[in-house]
Amino acid sequence: MIAGIIANPASGKDIRRLVAHATVFDNQEKVNLIRRILLGLQAAGVQRVWFMPDYFGFYERALDVFSGENQLTMETKLLPMQWKANQEDSQLAAAKMVEMGVSCLVTLGGDGTNRVVSKGAGEVPIMPVSTGTNNVFSVMVEGTIAGLAAGLVATGAVEQEYSLIQTKKLIIYMNGKAVDIALIDAVVLAEQFVGSRAIWDIGKIRQIVATCGESFHIGIAAIVGALHPINKREAKGINLIISESGEQTRDSTQGSSIQVKAAVGPGLIRSVPVRSYELISPGQKVVVRHVPCVIAVDGEREIFVGPEDCAEVELVQTGPFVVDVKSTLNRAAKKGLFINR
Repeated sequence: MIAGIIANPASGKDIRRLVAHATVFDNQEKVNLIRRILLGLQAAGVQRVWFMPDYFGFYERALDVFSGENQLTMETKLLPMQWKANQEDSQLAAAKMVEMGVSCLVTLGGDGTNRVVSKGAGEVPIMPVSTGTNNVFSVMVEGTIAGLAAGLVATGAVEQEYSLIQTKKLIIYMNGKAVDIALIDAVVLAEQFVGSRAIWDIGKIRQIVATCGESFHIGIAAIVGALHPINKREAKGINLIISESGEQTRDSTQGSSIQVKAAVGPGLIRSVPVRSYELISPGQKVVVRHVPCVIAVDGEREIFVGPEDCAEVELVQTGPFVVDVKSTLNRAAKKGLFINR
């Protein structure tokens, strides 16, 4: 009955506050969110919570209000690890928490944060609470509810068939070797540098490979959702080829131009010229067609592809397990777990 909390102090603060209309998710609000998550975990019967250490000090700040009559009854501990103030911290913390017997990981961050956490989490389920920008994997949910759902999973009070979804993911290969993953999308950019990491210039996009995308999403997934919606549970993905600015675009199956209007960022609605697209199946690889390039995974530029390199992207159904909040709480209610008899 152990849970873990991994909070990213850098999420919700990237360049999209300057080039779009994204709001800042400040760290004090994350502290308040963590407090509510803790109370939800405790109410569900969790006995111990491990915290990832960080430069902002979420652990100390979140716990400073719990004293006297308001003291938490469950144990809270700071994970013994050296932190570097970069994304490696989240992966290492997840792996160490798994070693410590954690049964559910609560993350505060965006899709990029969860991508890194999933590398260390293995089969331990994740409750991804959104504190980033263009999020699809992580969800907007009230902290108390997130903590309660995660706690019901961590304690085993709700069966996995009702509480968890195994998501899809993309594996990126460079010259035949797997080098990274993406949970939502891998985006090929006509650039040769990482820069600010976040994608903000849509005109640089040449190809999108995605696991999902729906009409109510924002960011790259919104392009998929506006063109051919795919939900997280469907056993398929999509590969889009994007035209360069001014290039004539036609749907190879319908013979008509495709200009996809999508909310590619907060307050940014753009028409994206799609030359062609195809649905892909689990186990299928697609070739990165524009080289040299930079591949952004879940919204962050990470992989440089040189002019002589061969890069491929494979869709698989062995992504991380994620807590289904609504299904978990509905099952708990049906089992009478919220009723004191």
